[in-house]
Amino acid sequence: MTQAFANRTALVTGASRGIGAAIAEALGREGAHVVLTARTAEGLEAVEERIHAAGGSATIAPLDLTERESIGRLGIAVSERWKSLDMLVLNAAMLGTLTPVAAIDGKEFNKVLTLNLLAQQAMIATFHPLLKQSEAGRLVAVTSGVSQRPRAYWGAYAASKAALDVLVQSYADETMNVSAIKCLLLNPGATATTMRTRAFPGEDPATIKQPAAVADALIEALRGDFASGTRLDL
Repeated sequence: MTQAFANRTALVTGASRGIGAAIAEALGREGAHVVLTARTAEGLEAVEERIHAAGGSATIAPLDLTERESIGRLGIAVSERWKSLDMLVLNAAMLGTLTPVAAIDGKEFNKVLTLNLLAQQAMIATFHPLLKQSEAGRLVAVTSGVSQRPRAYWGAYAASKAALDVLVQSYADETMNVSAIKCLLLNPGATATTMRTRAFPGEDPATIKQPAAVADALIEALRGDFASGTRLDL
């Protein structure tokens, strides 16, 4: 079977587990060399091993995206090895505490915004030049249903994802007529992840879709064509 992304390079954040790991492994199976980033080296090594065992190739880059200097160092390292970046998957995020808006802790809210929004902008800014060098650069940002349908107690997380949506859609408009870059907002919906378990501790993970299903849907979308700025709700 022909691999859809042979000789392509992809970078996936939050790739040590859950949806990020599933996407990274799916891209690896499709022939892409995958750069894996997350804070936990052990988790990244496990994903890398699975990619290699399946016949793919990957490189791990443990880092904390909330440290802006680490993003710059990653950009330098990637640009020294590759002339372009074909796919950038922005998956890393934190939920924070589910609480009324009036009770949101300012320090924690700052952390949520730093990772879910500010770090995402820094990643786009850092890798924009490499995406432009690709014949078909693709930016995928993992969002959430609450970014469009606000829900009680989810204000901090939802606000960060709503802002991410606007950021990515603005970037899509900016790059639409001057490059081959296309942007996709991916809303996984109810998926069996650690974050989901924190939000819904009484839910049986077996009753909702697994991360691999999200990865398969993304691969199908990336195989085809779509308008830049499209939102894919699963």
